[in-house]
Amino acid sequence: MASFVTEVLAQSGSLEKEDLGTRISRLTRRVEEIKGDVCNMISKKYSEFLPSMQNAQDLVTQVDKLSTDIDLLKSRIEIEVRQDLHVSTAEFTDLKQQLERDSVVLSLLKQLQEFSTGIEGYNCALTEKKYITAAQHLEQAQKCLKLLKSRKCFDLKMLKSLSMELTIQKQNILYHLGEEWQKLIVWKFPPSKDASSLESYLQTELHLSTEQPNEDKKDPRPPISSVLLAFSILGELPIKLKSFGQMLLKHILRPLASCPSIHAVIESQPNTVTIRFDSLVTDLEHPSPSEVFTKIRLVLEVLQKQLLDLPLDPDLENGKTPPMVLAEMLGDVIWEDLSECLIKNCLVYSIPTNSSKLQQYEEIIQSTEEFENALKEMRFLKGDTTDLLKYARNINSHFANKKCQDVIVTARNLMTSEIHNTVKVPGMYYIVVWEQVIFKIHRERDDWMTERPLIIVSKFDFPPMFSVYLYVLLLNLCFLLSAVQLFYSVRNIFHLFHDVVPTYHKENLQKLPQLAAIHHNNCMYIAHHLLTLGHQFRLRLAPILCDGTATFVDLVPGFRRLGTECFLAQMRAQKGELLERLSSARSFSNMDDEENYSAATKAIRQVLHQLKRLGIVWQDVLPVNIYCKAMGTLLNTAISEIIGKITALEDISTEDGDRLYSLCKTVMDEGPQVFAPLSEESNNKKYQEEVPVYVPKWMSFKELMMILQANLQEIGDRWADGKGPLATAFSSSEVKALIRALFQNTERRAATLAKIK
Repeated sequence: MASFVTEVLAQSGSLEKEDLGTRISRLTRRVEEIKGDVCNMISKKYSEFLPSMQNAQDLVTQVDKLSTDIDLLKSRIEIEVRQDLHVSTAEFTDLKQQLERDSVVLSLLKQLQEFSTGIEGYNCALTEKKYITAAQHLEQAQKCLKLLKSRKCFDLKMLKSLSMELTIQKQNILYHLGEEWQKLIVWKFPPSKDASSLESYLQTELHLSTEQPNEDKKDPRPPISSVLLAFSILGELPIKLKSFGQMLLKHILRPLASCPSIHAVIESQPNTVTIRFDSLVTDLEHPSPSEVFTKIRLVLEVLQKQLLDLPLDPDLENGKTPPMVLAEMLGDVIWEDLSECLIKNCLVYSIPTNSSKLQQYEEIIQSTEEFENALKEMRFLKGDTTDLLKYARNINSHFANKKCQDVIVTARNLMTSEIHNTVKVPGMYYIVVWEQVIFKIHRERDDWMTERPLIIVSKFDFPPMFSVYLYVLLLNLCFLLSAVQLFYSVRNIFHLFHDVVPTYHKENLQKLPQLAAIHHNNCMYIAHHLLTLGHQFRLRLAPILCDGTATFVDLVPGFRRLGTECFLAQMRAQKGELLERLSSARSFSNMDDEENYSAATKAIRQVLHQLKRLGIVWQDVLPVNIYCKAMGTLLNTAISEIIGKITALEDISTEDGDRLYSLCKTVMDEGPQVFAPLSEESNNKKYQEEVPVYVPKWMSFKELMMILQANLQEIGDRWADGKGPLATAFSSSEVKALIRALFQNTERRAATLAKIK
């Protein structure tokens, strides 16, 4: 039966607008009826899951027939509109717009038809394990659904059902692809949880399936390319490659980069390629970069050949642009971490610590460049320069960094070692051998070391560690481009000494006088060299440091203060011990009592013993002037205490006076013996004769002994109207107090007291 459109076209004469409108309305109603039937069918199929294949086919036939009728009517309207455009433009335009709306609805019905066709094709392909075809059908259905959602003229409930169906089918194919992936790429790990041990490495294997065995017909396995391309079509390949790349880094590449005793073994079988580890006996603590590059290159070549040598576009032959290959994707995933691993485990340890070995490092730079070129050929890397090669080429900076780090570590280890390890330093110069280079460094004299042929300093301070070590460090390294960094590393060593030594050796510096003296020498010796160290190397440093900024003078006050405070703290401790011993002398009163006299004698002997012991400890350590000042200060403290206690006595009998004189005579005879700063006794007589120079109360002590044995006339003569030696040593009140304590109240005593003004 001819359609109503055909009947319209068969009429002769002009097309009547009313009849055309009626027929378009009838066509619109028919489109809506078919739309309802299609929605009904979709709802039953994807929501109620009822078989309706025959009904769906009938609807497809009806849609196709309607589409043909609409096209014919549309063409006829265009012709009639052109003929009678000046008569009824507006009327025909409305009819055309209504017809176009019907065309849109019809196109969406076609999209529904394509969605259904895609799902049906997907199911058939998935059943036959044609994963690429299944993924393509699913992707087509996804596009149809996206277009339907963009045109908001369908029931939302129906679209939700279609979305749910599409999600379920996508998860279904991903599950099957995941199963195939696990069969194609198989990891075998040891039962132990410790994955970083050598035994675990040797039990780790990676199996790659190459092709499907011919005899296995029951479960035909797709080639690995179809699995990967299906993942790519579905947009899930980056996730899979990222997971695989992380496993590859952890269990294959990092062990090869960090363990020098293992290497990769490739075993090829008819259907599988296996990557495993084998162990070799080696004395190397860290692997050689060249060997590591060879090992990793071998593994990546196997992966590129067996797994990654295919493009991501299945229609490569028809493609206009070159597709991205899997090797590039895997390279993007692993290269950053792999570069960092190679730098930390190989290149860092290959940096030489001696400038004479810098030339040999060129081989490592060359091997690094060859390694990267090989990866670029396999498409793992792009053409840009990578951080790995930049690191290898920046040898000057890394060499300086490592040298500075080694220096700092060595310095700290020496600073925390035994402080007793000392060396004598000549007064004018010293010679040291370091790295087979002999340096003779002249040192100018200064006030701190005058009149002293030798001084004692710790070996970890000067010269082996600090003065000569820093001199040679600058001589060897200041010609490099990073001399600024080396300069500040030298400064950091001094800061490290300033902070570490007093803290680490705090207890010993407080308890042991010798160590306190050595630390004092160390600080003063460092301060002495800091004055000229920067100027001596000013012309050899980088240009930025040649304008006078390369100086260490700002550190001098801190080191001098550090040494002085330590030694003064030791001096205060020694003074406290002297006063504590003298406190047991019972204030030197009632010396006629044997027990009191014995206690006083013992206290004096202890004081002298302590001073002699300190003299022996400090004799060959401190410079002469420092030694004499220190011993003079301590002896002066003891004498001042004795003088104060005796002058405070209110009654001194003749026997008390004799015994007090005897005690003072012991101090007077043995006290100068502590002034022995030099090892040869004959050279110390000069300092023993100059005791009054270092002991301010020495002359007062002599005058006190004179008063204890003198009569009133002699006392008056030595006072000499306030101009004699007695007046210089004591005040008038102190002399009067001694006279009242020593002599009875007589006219002669009164006359003598009257002269003391």
